[in-house]
Amino acid sequence: MSKCSSSFEKRKCMTIKDNKLISLEHRNFRNDDFWKEIPAWESVTRGEFADQLWQQKNSIRKVEQVKKVLGDRIDESFYLDIVAAMHVVPMNIRITPYIFALMNWKDPYNCPLRKQFLPVKSQLLEDHPFHEADSLHEDADMPVPMLTHRYPDKVLFLPTTICPVYCSYCTRSRIIGGSTEAVEKETYGANQKKWDAVFEYLTRTPQVEDVVVSGGDAYMLTAAQIRYIGENLLKIPHIRRIRLATKGIAIFPMKVLTDDDWFNAVCDVVKLGRAFGKQVVIHTHFSSPNEITKWSQMAMDRIFSEGIIVRNQAVLQAGVNDDVETMVKLTRQVGYMNIQPYYVYMHDMVPGCEHLRTTLREGEEIEKAVRGTTAGFNTPTFVCDLPGGGGKRNVSSYEYYDEENGISVWTAPYVKPGQCFTYYDPIHKLKEDARKRWSDPKTREAMVAEAKKKAGF
Repeated sequence: MSKCSSSFEKRKCMTIKDNKLISLEHRNFRNDDFWKEIPAWESVTRGEFADQLWQQKNSIRKVEQVKKVLGDRIDESFYLDIVAAMHVVPMNIRITPYIFALMNWKDPYNCPLRKQFLPVKSQLLEDHPFHEADSLHEDADMPVPMLTHRYPDKVLFLPTTICPVYCSYCTRSRIIGGSTEAVEKETYGANQKKWDAVFEYLTRTPQVEDVVVSGGDAYMLTAAQIRYIGENLLKIPHIRRIRLATKGIAIFPMKVLTDDDWFNAVCDVVKLGRAFGKQVVIHTHFSSPNEITKWSQMAMDRIFSEGIIVRNQAVLQAGVNDDVETMVKLTRQVGYMNIQPYYVYMHDMVPGCEHLRTTLREGEEIEKAVRGTTAGFNTPTFVCDLPGGGGKRNVSSYEYYDEENGISVWTAPYVKPGQCFTYYDPIHKLKEDARKRWSDPKTREAMVAEAKKKAGF
């Protein structure tokens, strides 16, 4: 197949197959000096920008930095909108220069990357009446600190609460992103001594075979800590699978390319796992094609060359990826980089995120459209991680869905038998009559009770 021309960034390269136009845009990886459009970084060389230490040193961590690096590129009213948001959101900001420079500063209000990492007050909506800081009840399912044990054979290990970026849609904003005016938190960094209780619990819990190492983000663990966790988990006889969870490849690919100590530590744990006949993989988190550049592809080339399996978990977000064209491109592009699309989550019902949530019906319809656009093994499963700790369920597996009032009722027969769980569409997306019903506490309780009754509860 012939290669697309150099003007490919300005047009879609198309081919004819079965009388249908198929876009090949997912094969195009941005490779220009995009960061030079940021006034503070216009003289930064490609070599400097590619260095993971430079990226960490120059990450945006305070609102004032936004104005400082953008200079006259940022409108004063937009800047004040960010400032106003920081008084009410549950997380501080932390953005790598890589992602910050990829934001569309000509139209920041509509930029899908800005929406994910830099909140503005004018777009925030009142939280849903049934939102929870710990919507998934991860803390309630913790037998020991830092470890959630919900599924019979799988656990979630949170060795740190530090991330290379803070995502506005984070399900763990209750512990991640530092204390803000709105939320006081007890965050923690990596501490090997505190992890021993986790290893002891797992050693005496033989049904556990699968460990997700998340946080926070595994990117923020040192090489020594990666080895310490990997070796301690792998030596437990019944542990068969380890997943290192990181958004890093999506928002900070330079670390894979230039932090050899960290990368080699991951490779060593993967190789040790193979020697034991066990699987160690990476789960990453691309939610927008706009995050993807040539650096993403190069990082994945290095990972793939070591035979490491990488899977992707995205979150469905309004104005980010809630249209078919964007989700198809995201799915096909991560697949092209040898990342297996695994999950697309309905947005969790956590604080400060109502403007990013979509309806359940939207999730169902987008999944229908995506399925069939590529091979089945490269098609993500759209799931709803049930509020209250019911776990992940296929978006179409609800027991009952009152679409008019935005109430869905679910069961999780093997995770928590006999219980029912409810998930709610964002109220602002409902019709006016339904919005009025939600404004009355007694009426809303009656609606939920009626929905549960129709589901058999």
